Amino acid sequence: MGIITFLLLLAFTFFYASDTSKAFPIDEYYAYDQAIPLKDSLSLLKDTTDFKLYHISYQSVHQKKVSGLLSLPKISPSPLPVVILMHGLGDNKNVDYVAYGNDLFLKNGYAVLRIDFSEHGERKGDFHDFSLTGKYKYWSRDIISQTVFDLRRAVDFIETREELDAQRIGYYGISLGGITGTIFCGIDNRIKVPIVALAGGQLNLLYEKEALTKEAKDFVSIIEPLNFVKKIAPRPFLMLNAKNDEIVPPLMSTLLFNEAQEPKEIIWYDAKHRDAPLDIIYGDGLNWFKKYL
Repeated sequence: MGIITFLLLLAFTFFYASDTSKAFPIDEYYAYDQAIPLKDSLSLLKDTTDFKLYHISYQSVHQKKVSGLLSLPKISPSPLPVVILMHGLGDNKNVDYVAYGNDLFLKNGYAVLRIDFSEHGERKGDFHDFSLTGKYKYWSRDIISQTVFDLRRAVDFIETREELDAQRIGYYGISLGGITGTIFCGIDNRIKVPIVALAGGQLNLLYEKEALTKEAKDFVSIIEPLNFVKKIAPRPFLMLNAKNDEIVPPLMSTLLFNEAQEPKEIIWYDAKHRDAPLDIIYGDGLNWFKKYL
């Protein structure tokens, strides 16, 4: 190897090692083969005068099967605008606060697609302690990254349905669903209107005194919302946060909002993480969808 080539390689290595935000090709990490068959299924669970409810499943990447629920209102003509609605850590697509949002969006003419997070709901296997700093940190990180792929495949599924308008897809994610959704919406511009509730960024802060180490930054790089939120623009981005959030500190929410580009808006509620007023946070989200979706 010539001395010039060696020096170039050395400089290249130093450049990427000195900036952990570029140490991993995060822009390409969530690329996948859309040609992989969805192997989707749809079964009718309920048919009322106002809506139809279907159980769905489809194939994601890494040979993962995704389960979900699709609600279709009868009050609006097809094709219908769609809201992908995601739950938080430890819950599932049927949890009460997600069911509340489903009903509200449905009554206002939106189709609603709810899926289970990886390792949650119908997809739950041996559940360990979720922690990005604990002994199951790789398993925990994989839950987030796999769900990003699952959400991208959810859009593939939507694109196959004649009754759904693939040009009018919104996203509403709560807590971990908001954190994961920021990544998803940043890399998939098929989502026209992203809303994240009770979410934030700068995940390396979870490492406390080791937060600024290269190891901490590298570990969270592929699931760090700050690395993706800028890519949401020029789509309208709404954040809904609690002033007294004890799970996702307001500082982390502020950092995420500051990193986002215009058009954007943040609404703060005088509440904690688990007692945020559902009628208000969903109502504000609904108004955002009505304005932009």
